[in-house]
Amino acid sequence: MWKKIILILLLVFAFSLSHSNVAVAAERNYVDTTDGYEFSYPNGWVQVKVANGPDVVFHDIIEISENISVVISPVPEGKTLKELGTPTEVGYKLGKNALAPEGSGRKAELVDAEERESNGITYYLLEYAIALPNNQQRHNLASVAVSRGKVFTINASIPERRWGRIKKLIEESVNSFSVY
Repeated sequence: MWKKIILILLLVFAFSLSHSNVAVAAERNYVDTTDGYEFSYPNGWVQVKVANGPDVVFHDIIEISENISVVISPVPEGKTLKELGTPTEVGYKLGKNALAPEGSGRKAELVDAEERESNGITYYLLEYAIALPNNQQRHNLASVAVSRGKVFTINASIPERRWGRIKKLIEESVNSFSVY
C-alpha cells in the first residue's frame, strides 16, 4: 500500500513540475524596433489591422472582444511622464479622454494607479473598471511611459466575466511592456 501512495505522490509531483511553466509558455513576444517598444501577449491571440487607430492591436481568436493595443502620441511640449502628472492624474486623464470620452456612453473608474521604474524609464500602471452603454462590464489594464518625445500606452481590455480566469496572463502582458 505504501508503494502505491509513494508512486501516486511521485506522479503528482512530476506532473506539477512538468506544468509549472504554463504561464511562461502561454505568451509570445511582439517587438517593434521602428517605434522602440515590446511586450508579450497571450498565445492564441492574433494581430489585427485597425485603420487610423492604435499602432498595433492583438485579440483572442476565440473571444475577440479581449484585446491588447498600443497607442503612440506626441508628448505635449516635450514633458516627462512625471511632468504630465502623478499616476492618478494621468490615469484619470486617460480614462476621461481615451477609455470613456464624453458622449461615448462609457464610464471608466480608476481602480488602481501605481508607478514603477525599469531601466531608467518611469511607467505608470493603471487599472480600470469600465461600464459600457449596454450594461456590460469590462476590466482594463494599462501601462504608460514616455520615451523620445512620445507617450506610449499599452491597454488590455477584457470582459469582466472572463477577468478572473485570465487576470494573471493579462497582468504579465501589460507588465512586460517596455520602451527603449
